[in-house]
Amino acid sequence: MAEGSSQRGAGVATTATALAGLDVLDLPPEARASGQRQVLAVAWRVVWPKALAVIIALAAWELISVSGWKKLIFPAPGDTLSNLWGQLQTGLLWHAIGTTLYRAVLGFALALLVGVVIGALVSRVRPLRAAIGSLITGLQTMPSIAWFPFAIILFGLTTQSILFVVVLAAWSSIANGLIAGSDLISPLLLKNAHMMGLRGISLYCRVILPALLPAFVAGLKQAWAFAWHSLMAGELLVLIANQPSVGVLLSTDQDQSDLVSATAIIIVILAIGIIVDMVFGVAERGIRRRRGLA
Repeated sequence: MAEGSSQRGAGVATTATALAGLDVLDLPPEARASGQRQVLAVAWRVVWPKALAVIIALAAWELISVSGWKKLIFPAPGDTLSNLWGQLQTGLLWHAIGTTLYRAVLGFALALLVGVVIGALVSRVRPLRAAIGSLITGLQTMPSIAWFPFAIILFGLTTQSILFVVVLAAWSSIANGLIAGSDLISPLLLKNAHMMGLRGISLYCRVILPALLPAFVAGLKQAWAFAWHSLMAGELLVLIANQPSVGVLLSTDQDQSDLVSATAIIIVILAIGIIVDMVFGVAERGIRRRRGLA
């Protein structure tokens, strides 16, 4: 009987191991279908609240446009969505979205590099933290719009001006995320790491960075918000010839008093923000699951 129980236990363990690894590809179609259903269920749980929010927003939008509340000239959802669909049929809007996303990704990557280097140094070197720790927080609260005159004087009406302000707006949030996360690391964990012979970069990569990962991701999310705000402001202020962007299209609609088209562009900006927030949400949920917090 004991031998049978041990055999059944071994079989269960073997099955669990197969399900956890790449051997899932060798499972029968029924098992793969079950896994696919679980993935779809998770995706549905993520999507349906946002879809419901969109439906409610569209309904409220329609009511406002129909009611003529306080004689507000507000475009109807149907006209705006039709205008957006028409713009998506042309290559100009896609080109503009591509330009804006390229600037966003490049600026955020540069801010990530600067923020990680400075945050890592400040979090580990006490004299450096005492010297510039408050300065980093002060730079984080600095309105990004205030940097544009300085950037335009330095770089002119170029993409470099926009990227300069995006990096300045975002890097401090990343650095503060690292610093705040390092303060929450257990001293016992660091002592154990030292006893195992971990020092310097090895200690930081194998122990400190994984321990402060939740705070780091929160800093990344906040940094993206600052970077996106700065980028939109920059594209409205720094108009570069022959480089269509989302901000340029919005500025053109303003000059032409085209409220319908401007509202359609705002929807594009909002949609990009929601998609990025969903990406960060997936990362945060994955971290919580690995730490047993979900």
